[in-house]
Amino acid sequence: MKRTDRVLAALSLSAGLLIVHLPAEAQPTVQPVTLSRLSSKPAVWTLDDCIRYAMENNIQLQQSRNDILSGQEDLAEAKAARLPSVSASSSQGVSFIPSSGDAPAYSGSYNVGASMTLYSGGRLRNAIRQQEIHTASDSLSLQMQSDEIRIAIIQAFIHCLYARDNVAVRESTAEASQKQRDRAYEMWKAGSISKVDFTQLESQLFSDKYQLTTARTTLDSYLLQLKQLLELDLEDEMVLDDAALTDEDVLRLLPPKSDVYAAAIDYMPEVQISDLNIQAAEIAEENARAGFLPSVSLSAGLGSGNRAGNGGFGSQLWNNLSQNVGLSLSVPIYSQRRNRTAVNKARIAAENSRLSAVSARKQVLREVETTYLDAVSAQAQYVAAVEKSRYALQSYELTREQFNVGMKNTVELITAQNEYSSARQAEIQAKYIALMNRSILDIYQGKHLDQ
Repeated sequence: MKRTDRVLAALSLSAGLLIVHLPAEAQPTVQPVTLSRLSSKPAVWTLDDCIRYAMENNIQLQQSRNDILSGQEDLAEAKAARLPSVSASSSQGVSFIPSSGDAPAYSGSYNVGASMTLYSGGRLRNAIRQQEIHTASDSLSLQMQSDEIRIAIIQAFIHCLYARDNVAVRESTAEASQKQRDRAYEMWKAGSISKVDFTQLESQLFSDKYQLTTARTTLDSYLLQLKQLLELDLEDEMVLDDAALTDEDVLRLLPPKSDVYAAAIDYMPEVQISDLNIQAAEIAEENARAGFLPSVSLSAGLGSGNRAGNGGFGSQLWNNLSQNVGLSLSVPIYSQRRNRTAVNKARIAAENSRLSAVSARKQVLREVETTYLDAVSAQAQYVAAVEKSRYALQSYELTREQFNVGMKNTVELITAQNEYSSARQAEIQAKYIALMNRSILDIYQGKHLDQ
């Protein structure tokens, strides 16, 4: 079963934060789902809280859990098909001939019948096997859905953290621009700088305030996306806690790529579903071949009846008691090539299932390799961005001091300030890209943050 375009791919950081997506969760204990199971909302939301809340309350997941319960009922029915079917019937009637002058005549019949399939070319056994595969596939599909939602929440949560930190950068920049503008105003009044220089710094202040407003709007937008994923009311307030996502996690050593791939092959539900599809196709081929085989069934019946005026009720039932046992054999002779066509098409479908399984494994390899390389690259970028931010701050502070004593002009000051602001944004962007890709690699390996 091939992974479709995920809900996750739609999200992206405003500065180009990389987004990767993938699948799902270990099979939960399935229970009938009702709205009364909704968990309480925490005052402060950690990433763990968000994922756990979504796993309990997401409507699609609740529906999928109920689908599993329905599949379990189908499996029980398939197993019961091997047992005899028994039915009973009774009819009562009255006949009356007015011209005869006789009293109305009452009659009744009573029958019990049973039938059982003794041999059908393995169809009953295969029906059970197919339903077991279908039930297992439903559980894996739930696992896929859970992982898709989990990844979407991880991305949305990290988007919010990035946007929040970006707001802090913009606030700091706007505050620094305000101080520079006020300082420049005093210098202009004192004749130390020209009105053009002052106007440039005032323009920079308004530009930084605009960027701050945009950053706050972006944060609100990402918070709204997170609320929608959690199916919260729009008026619900969300305070995010990122204490579990430390800077140490950004640079934590990644496991070997081959180990990640091996774990992903063992865990990822689409790979397991593709293997189940092969088994289902092979069973379908067996069923098609059963069309050439005879079928044998056994039937038995017990019946009696009574009629008014012919003696006592009990004696009539005994005297009219009839029993029958039958064995039927059906042998296919010629089916206008329907059976042969069914076998050939089932064989082709089985081969396509094997090809799909190979494709699923290759897709896992591509996703693991891409995510792994993105994680390694983000770690390297973070290290470089931290250094760049440190030197950009030193350059900005020196330029500002020199501007205050007339050794630097406004263009040089604004340039240094913008370079420092850009370096800080690059640092937090690399940080959250690394955290996101590490979290996704954990999902690939079945290491769920909420477990």
